Amino acid sequence: MKQEFEALYQEYFPRIYAFLLRLTGNRDLAEELTQETFYQAFVSFHRFRGDSDVFTWLASIGKHTYYRYLRKNKHQIESLSAEQLIELYGEGSTEHLEDTVERQMQLESARKAMRTLPKKYQDVTILRVYADMSYAQIGDALHISENSARVIYYRAKKMMMEAIQDEYDM
Repeated sequence: MKQEFEALYQEYFPRIYAFLLRLTGNRDLAEELTQETFYQAFVSFHRFRGDSDVFTWLASIGKHTYYRYLRKNKHQIESLSAEQLIELYGEGSTEHLEDTVERQMQLESARKAMRTLPKKYQDVTILRVYADMSYAQIGDALHISENSARVIYYRAKKMMMEAIQDEYDM
């Protein structure tokens, strides 16, 4: 079992890390959550029945790990400051920094809007956008039809756009 899991880890670590990096926008946090995801997967590996693709199973664990992190660290969830961006990206041109700050603000607005969605809409959106799953894979992961996944995603996008527009209209 240990060798099987090691092979699984080697194969899926980059994709799970990329998924969590896109979800969090933070390299260190993505690394930490990826490690926790694989720990949780190792502990529950004996329960994996093969009902879904391995990546889908791992992404689901990663998503739940991220949710746990958010619940425990609500006070730490905020966008990066300009100083943190300079530290992260270097002392590049002002235009580069402005673009980076603007992009970070847009991403944070989208994440904030997503967090206001009802849970089923969040789940579908996370799997579609951050895990890059097909509607069929999302349906399998969430035990809904492929068409339901499409409809939920469409409605989630609409709700998020309205939330973002309301934020900027204030």
